Amino acid sequence: MFIMLIRTIILYLVVVSSMRLMGKKQIGQLQPFELAVAIMISELAALPMQDNRVPLMDGIIPIITLLILQITVSILELKSEKMRIWFNGKPSILIKDGKIDINELYYQQLNINDLMEELRLKDIYNLDDIEYAILETSGQLSIIPKTELSNVTKEDLKIKVSQETLPITLILDGKLNTNNLKIANKNKKWLKSQLKLHKIKSYEEVFIAIIDSKGKFYCQAKNDQPN
Repeated sequence: MFIMLIRTIILYLVVVSSMRLMGKKQIGQLQPFELAVAIMISELAALPMQDNRVPLMDGIIPIITLLILQITVSILELKSEKMRIWFNGKPSILIKDGKIDINELYYQQLNINDLMEELRLKDIYNLDDIEYAILETSGQLSIIPKTELSNVTKEDLKIKVSQETLPITLILDGKLNTNNLKIANKNKKWLKSQLKLHKIKSYEEVFIAIIDSKGKFYCQAKNDQPN
């Protein structure tokens, strides 16, 4: 029991020291390569900790090797843009000028519901308000709002306005949500007239159609891609 306690303390100190030497970025948002190293270090530390028959150095030496490898890669990334792209990839533009890049969304294996959730978490409810939405290499979503949008609140200007509501999805990837259409107090005739204004003939041509938080109809066709 005492030996296991000592082995656990030693491995704990080795792992913590390794993570500290990898830098603050390793503790914060992990890049793909850094995530792989972190997982491997945890597995290597767990084996000698659980089984006394495994020599302690069988865990420490691979951990130190991974530490050296990670530091070497970090130095290469600092000196070479190609190395940064190779190990971490490039940021992806998911929305440009209020339009979703459908191909990039599919390529990143991100569905529209997850994207809308990320936007809501950042207090963005309308796609029209977004100039760029960028999926960073860390997996975080960065939002650049349109320049004309002011940061001054209506409360500061003492303007009385009606409360905004949650956006309602009417069509998603060519499929009509009849239940949401009823919730919005709209009918198919109204919806078809709105699609006609956007020069869309059928539901199948629509990638997303919503009534935003301001009650405005927003629609994007599947073939409507940002330049």
